[in-house]
Amino acid sequence: MADWVPHYWPAFVIGLFVLIYWIKVLQLVRATKRKAGHHANLIPEEKLGRLIRMVWIPVVCLWIILPLMASIGLFADFLPFQPLFVSTALAWVALAIAFVAFVITWVCWIKMGTSWRMGIDPNEKTQLILSGPFSYVRHPIYGLSQLMMVMTMLILPSPLMLLVGVLHIFFMQWEVRREDRYLVNAHGEVYARYQQNVGRFLPKSLHAYRP
Repeated sequence: MADWVPHYWPAFVIGLFVLIYWIKVLQLVRATKRKAGHHANLIPEEKLGRLIRMVWIPVVCLWIILPLMASIGLFADFLPFQPLFVSTALAWVALAIAFVAFVITWVCWIKMGTSWRMGIDPNEKTQLILSGPFSYVRHPIYGLSQLMMVMTMLILPSPLMLLVGVLHIFFMQWEVRREDRYLVNAHGEVYARYQQNVGRFLPKSLHAYRP
């Protein structure tokens, strides 16, 4: 029976981190609409992007809800929210890593400015951002989102959370590869050269990329 007081603080805090993360994403969508006159592809124009959203949005909602529910034991007797095994020390280390990933993501959002988008619009060509974190990896936001999910799975390794994590990472990997193809088509040799010299999620070099 839940008493609304967290019993497992790492799950509660990671749930709050993820909630704040996605609230910020929605704020960015609104800001992009106001400043650039574009809805930031929250609901993409392309059919495949819309189909992906139909599964991915519930996955994101569960990513927020499951840690918060597990932290107070809500519905523990009915649904597989509870962790299979949790090391408290490991959970706090994972939480610290997730926090760092969140902070770097915020830096990436600021760096992208009005070029930030959530999905692909084949008819749109935004400015390429190749400086800051993007001079070391091509898709830092996607990579950090996956890192935050892995840390959530370590904090709350329940069957349902592990399923949510696998689905989220699958969609991130798929979307990144689609975006690479789109950016090559949109920006041609400039992006192809960038793609060749800069890693997808991990740096190929300790030196920043210079176009």
